[in-house]
Amino acid sequence: MLRFKITMNQGIFYLFSLLIAATILSCSSSSSKNIGNEAFKKGDFSSAIIAYSESLKTNPKDVNLLFGRGRAYQELEKFFEAQQDFEKALNLEPKNFQILLSIASIQLDQKNYANALLYATKAEEIPGAPAVSSLLKGRALHLLGMPEAALKAYGHAIQVDKNFGQAYLHRGLLKVALKRNKEACEDFKLATALDYPRGKEILQKYCK
Repeated sequence: MLRFKITMNQGIFYLFSLLIAATILSCSSSSSKNIGNEAFKKGDFSSAIIAYSESLKTNPKDVNLLFGRGRAYQELEKFFEAQQDFEKALNLEPKNFQILLSIASIQLDQKNYANALLYATKAEEIPGAPAVSSLLKGRALHLLGMPEAALKAYGHAIQVDKNFGQAYLHRGLLKVALKRNKEACEDFKLATALDYPRGKEILQKYCK
């Protein structure tokens, strides 16, 4: 199985966290929810969980609350609890790509690559889904030993967002593993031009 020579989960999770955090912080209607959102924004995930839990006592089917608490659990690497909240939220909103991506991310973290592929693919198929859907799909395909399909997924991520530096970098790294160095260097140049972290470092390493 082909594998990247640098850790990628952290980069994907960072980008994904920014996307999801923005969604959480844009949704507020109750005092406890506001407290939870503010705590999440400050990185105080334990306090966020307490606040979200308080609101869930009176609003047990509030998708935003379940999602917010799930994300807080996820940040604390309490994946079982996060998964439970996300699944409850998904039952209420089966076409919510934010929830699907959260589950896909958890499955990647736990090395359940087939499940990650399933949820990322479902998210990708929803109209308006962000490019990170295809990025997560590509990551799962790569780890399942399906490099050509992974390249296609990364390419789709770039089609959705031409300025997606992370997708260029990951596609380039996969091309290096496939010994397509010339093509890889083109991707690294684009990632560097977009100021993606480590883009320049990787470019210098493989494209001297």
